Amino acid sequence: MRLCADCAALALVGLIGVASPAAAGPNGELRVCADPNNLPFSNSAEAGFENRLASLAAGALGRSLSYTWWAQRRGFIRNTLKAEKCDVVMGVPYGYDLVETTKPYYHSTYVFVSRRDEHLDLSSLLDPRLHRLAIGVHLIGDDGNNPPPAQALGELGIVDNVRGYSIYGDYRQADPPARLIESVALGDIDVAAAWGPLGGYFAGRSKVPLTVTPIQDGERFPPQHFQFAIAMGVRKGDHALRDQLNAFIDEHRSEITSLLRNYGVPLVDAPVTASGGHE
Repeated sequence: MRLCADCAALALVGLIGVASPAAAGPNGELRVCADPNNLPFSNSAEAGFENRLASLAAGALGRSLSYTWWAQRRGFIRNTLKAEKCDVVMGVPYGYDLVETTKPYYHSTYVFVSRRDEHLDLSSLLDPRLHRLAIGVHLIGDDGNNPPPAQALGELGIVDNVRGYSIYGDYRQADPPARLIESVALGDIDVAAAWGPLGGYFAGRSKVPLTVTPIQDGERFPPQHFQFAIAMGVRKGDHALRDQLNAFIDEHRSEITSLLRNYGVPLVDAPVTASGGHE
């Protein structure tokens, strides 16, 4: 699940896709829709944390696990979940209106990623050094719906020193969004502003030591959000599966949190709502 505001986290946009045929499965299957080339979230080798989470959920529900693979681009939900080729997407923004969402199973944030030997220690979008540093951000397309860091930097007039990297990239390569983090390690840019799970995972596997720091002041740039609650998504009206997955989340929350930390996902506390509860 790529998050860029709703890619804009899901980057649920475009429609290339290696879809495998899957008729409606029996009750004994947990049928998952996933991207086959999108670590740290998922891949066809089932090495992503959403793959591991799906396996854990299937075991807890007493079901076998099966996949429909489709690149997470425009039309992903329409061509998978809505087409009834599968029954659940393991990572969507909480409240995403194309699906019925479970309760959130983690909250994460956009981050700055920089080389450790540069000692930048960036955490604020208002840091004056951002006017001169080479900054990398993910871009979605020409429709104006770019990730929050790109939007916020534009509002601040920080444009000429910003380099855009397509969130989709070259799908013939492994994990296209990782090129942004690799460019920091290579010294092509000074800092990347990236979705936390992506930044944390690839920074942790970089041969060049990298520093990952949550962006602290995203609330200064409404309506942009820099922290997101992530849930699972099922077809609208599938309350039975939603409720089973909610029970799974409640019963296995510590295991889920441990899994996410093992993948380098930066976790933040759930925001407190006006009613005093947590999102």
